[in-house]
Amino acid sequence: MTSILPDPYSIPLEELDPSNSNLFLNQEHWAYFERLRKEDPVHYVDSEAFGPYWSVTKFQDIMYVDSHHELFSSEPRITLGTSSIDFEPPMFIAMDPPRHDEQRAAVTPAVAPKRLAELEDVIRGRVQTVLDGLPVGESFNWVDRVSIELTTQMLATLFDFPFEERHLLTYWSDVATANPELDADKARTEEERRDILIECQRRFAEIWQERAQQPPKMDLISLLAHNPNTANMDPIEMLGNLILLIVGGNDTTRNTMSASVYALHKFPEQYDKLRADPSHITSMISETIRWQTPLGHMRRLATQDTELGGKLIKKGDKVVMWYVSGNRDDEVIENPNDYIIDRPRARHHVSFGFGIHRCMGNRLAEMQLRILWEEIMLRFSKVEVLAEPERVNSNFVMGYVDLQVKLHPLS
Repeated sequence: MTSILPDPYSIPLEELDPSNSNLFLNQEHWAYFERLRKEDPVHYVDSEAFGPYWSVTKFQDIMYVDSHHELFSSEPRITLGTSSIDFEPPMFIAMDPPRHDEQRAAVTPAVAPKRLAELEDVIRGRVQTVLDGLPVGESFNWVDRVSIELTTQMLATLFDFPFEERHLLTYWSDVATANPELDADKARTEEERRDILIECQRRFAEIWQERAQQPPKMDLISLLAHNPNTANMDPIEMLGNLILLIVGGNDTTRNTMSASVYALHKFPEQYDKLRADPSHITSMISETIRWQTPLGHMRRLATQDTELGGKLIKKGDKVVMWYVSGNRDDEVIENPNDYIIDRPRARHHVSFGFGIHRCMGNRLAEMQLRILWEEIMLRFSKVEVLAEPERVNSNFVMGYVDLQVKLHPLS
């Protein structure tokens, strides 16, 4: 692919802005972040698209910001955002304590260890069914046939959403995260986007009322409907939290499912290592989550004047943690650009965040990915990647649209 973007070292440092989504679409962001980590890890940006913000690119600085919610607030939003989207319902990830803690605690039982143990057989059965239905020796899109299908089924289970309508969950997730300025095939007016998400709220409100009248269960809707801190939630806040749970359970896991196939293609010696010893699956999953970094950044707002990396952050300044950069910090991670499936301390990455906002479903995501690869290894000698993937145009979701593959059976 021929670069259409300037070399980062040709740009004056004070003008360097890593937020351009085309950098990520074309996989040219790595050099930008490498320069920033070396020369200005806490970097002031006056972005034409997003306004002024502080760009934080090193592992330890990211961990500090994420772990100090009293200094760096998640309100009112967690992303850089876009100029065309003005309908953003409140959600607990974009809240501070105590509201954040109360609402998060309401849904945490859905991904508690006991619940995960109960779900494992269900997940495995569905993975087996999906893999057994794939064409062997023919080209197909792994994103559609495997990654989206499996995560959508999992979402339907977590919400106890009507299984025959599960495609709506993926649809709503895509509408919620799509950037209409960049995704031509998903171009909708802001009014159309709002109407679609309000319809999502209406559908879930029906289910919510049903669950509220039934005995409590372990699905996300029942947990919210029966918890005194969330039972009487405003409809728009309900929508915000539903979108959060849908996107959180959809985008990150599905894109890591695709990334694992692509990473093993890029590093074939690691695929050989995995085939020789499938016990590496667990660490391979963590390494994929680091190497891929499903969500590129998170945004915070300084609540007071504070110092970070020798820079004075003023109260009210936006601070952007570039997780995708922190995971390539060679001061913390040895040979960070390499994909090493038996890497020591493979879970030592920033993809799940730190502190009170650490990804609540991280163990569920890891379990889904582990089961997927355990079942792949029982069926196929290789998942061959046939072409470079088509990616999502975003500085937030590090996603895949199309990944053409061919399955090779075990001999």
